[in-house]
Amino acid sequence: MGAAPQDDPYVWMEEIEGARALDWAKAENARSLPQLQNDPRYAGLYADALKIATATDRIPAVGLGGDGRLYDFWQDQTHVRGIWRSTSLESYRAGAPDWRTLIDLDALAKAESANWVWHGVACLPPDDARCLVELSDGGKDAAVVREFDVAAGRFVEGGFTLPEGKHRYAWLDRDTLAVAAEWRPGEVTTSGYPYILKLLKRGQSLSAAREVFRGRADDGGYGVQPIVLRDPDGRVQALLAHRPLDTYNAETHLITEAGAAQVALPPKSTVQGYVAGRMILTLEQDWPERGFRQGDLLDFDLAALKAAPQAPVPTLVLRPTESQSIEQVATTRSRLVVALYDNVKGQVLSLARQGDGWTTRQLPLPADSSVTIGSTTEADDRTILYATGFLDPSRQYLADAAAGAAQTLRQSPARFDASRHVVEQLWATSKDGTKVPYFVVRPKDLKFDGAAPTLLYAYGGFLVSQTPGYLTTAGKLWLERGGVYVVANIRGGGEFGPRWHNAGLKLNRMRVYEDFFAVSEDLIARKITSPRRLGIMGGSNGGLLMGVALTKRPELYRAVVIQVPLFDMIRYTGIGAGASWVGEYGDPAVPAERAVIETYSPYQNLRPGQPYPRVFLETSTKDDRVHPAHARKAAARLKEYGYDYVYYENIDGGHAAAANLNERALRQALEYTYLHQQLMD
Repeated sequence: MGAAPQDDPYVWMEEIEGARALDWAKAENARSLPQLQNDPRYAGLYADALKIATATDRIPAVGLGGDGRLYDFWQDQTHVRGIWRSTSLESYRAGAPDWRTLIDLDALAKAESANWVWHGVACLPPDDARCLVELSDGGKDAAVVREFDVAAGRFVEGGFTLPEGKHRYAWLDRDTLAVAAEWRPGEVTTSGYPYILKLLKRGQSLSAAREVFRGRADDGGYGVQPIVLRDPDGRVQALLAHRPLDTYNAETHLITEAGAAQVALPPKSTVQGYVAGRMILTLEQDWPERGFRQGDLLDFDLAALKAAPQAPVPTLVLRPTESQSIEQVATTRSRLVVALYDNVKGQVLSLARQGDGWTTRQLPLPADSSVTIGSTTEADDRTILYATGFLDPSRQYLADAAAGAAQTLRQSPARFDASRHVVEQLWATSKDGTKVPYFVVRPKDLKFDGAAPTLLYAYGGFLVSQTPGYLTTAGKLWLERGGVYVVANIRGGGEFGPRWHNAGLKLNRMRVYEDFFAVSEDLIARKITSPRRLGIMGGSNGGLLMGVALTKRPELYRAVVIQVPLFDMIRYTGIGAGASWVGEYGDPAVPAERAVIETYSPYQNLRPGQPYPRVFLETSTKDDRVHPAHARKAAARLKEYGYDYVYYENIDGGHAAAANLNERALRQALEYTYLHQQLMD
């Protein structure tokens, strides 16, 4: 973690499971939890949150398997850790799914005396008969990997296994994996991710795997990642190694029997897939030599690219306008499927390669909705899509990207009474004149007298867009009880493509925070709320945003919910996976970047005698990504300065701060009890 600064008495909290740090966290929980759980509103909020979290009439998040079946990971009151299961499309479509349980995680955890949290599966195309199952102890990013036989319904004896680690892997064929791992102790980057890619054959020991690519220990980002491009029948067309240099800049290398050859692509670009003989790429920066812009969707003839990786010939597939962004790209057997947003409202496009170009058709989904590509299959052109809005429960569709048709599979029941509410999109003007959109969900008969308890949520980083989604829990726990809910689409996100994200990086980080303050001030100026009734919430990078808001503009807020935050930005590169985010925030070791970070790093900017509201800090002991030290140190410094605050550290739960549905409901009930205390009392 580097040398500890002399003026920081709380460095000991950076030992993630140190006895002293854990004792401190348990004492803080014991002090804080009764303040919330003894509130007469808590029990009702928890019961409502748990009922929603464990509802059995939720829409199953089914994915299309290569065998024509649907696959789903499901949690409820009976299956708290969850089950991985499958059903036939026909029975699911008819409303009476014939579920077959493949893995019962509760039973597995009990049998193995482990705290297993589901991380997902990676199955081998085209039939998806063999899968790599990823399981995490307590929700950590580090996980174990085991091979599973779908037909037999059991783990493969003597099959592929990877010990706990932050692995990156892909199937090459039934008997070969491409794996980036910590092959020997310490063979990881400074941020803790693997940088050596090897081919692992069935039956081989890890030590016998053959190296095919090597990054460097000082690489940033999230570790070397294998990318396998295959045709719809499962034949491998290319193996690529994605080598991150920092959070966003990367190299792409073509791996062949002759060795690795770098492909001459812009460092800020992302390989999105392969269809119709073309490799698909999104640009996160301008490519002036070729006349392309950040945000463009491009394609390459893969055969030509393999023959001359140093001289790729891209063509334009789609160029978003200034108000648009490409949120998702997926492929089916013959189609390219794109979720495109315009002023933060979504549509899904189906593109087909014809001649030297592409034809485009829009799939029939509700207008002014958020849309998500849930799953595609290369067995045919079907895709599972979702549409939702703040007040509109999610709808699940089965679409045919070739035929251009979509049919409703499921509609989620309403979880709260939305009849008295309305959604508005408003715009605030930031310090530099940029117009920043935000959504307000409010009662239709709002009085505009500044008295409405209002919760403002934002994230503002990592190209992550905050698109409208059904307010499942917030609707019940906040809107129904008289609150207003606001989502700010500030810079740093991806709402208007890479330009919106790039505008808030490193030396320009304050733009993100200025956008947030502009939205806060606009809410007050419109008399939707007032500082006495305005609360804010954000997690992870959004938790950093909350810390900046607390230390820079405390007079604007009465409640601040700081979830699994970054907080000490001077030491962040030495804590958890912090070094992988230098591309977002800059490097405290670089003087010019440190000078900017010092102006906003919340830990260093906490001061005694300020009008800070009572804040709520949340973290998780098992969070090996951001690390609980940030929240711990923030609480300790607030205590040192005599401020009131509440603190909750989930001893399990990983970066989501909840390892199962019961823990999630507990966290939500604590948050909304606090918000009621601060904003409604």
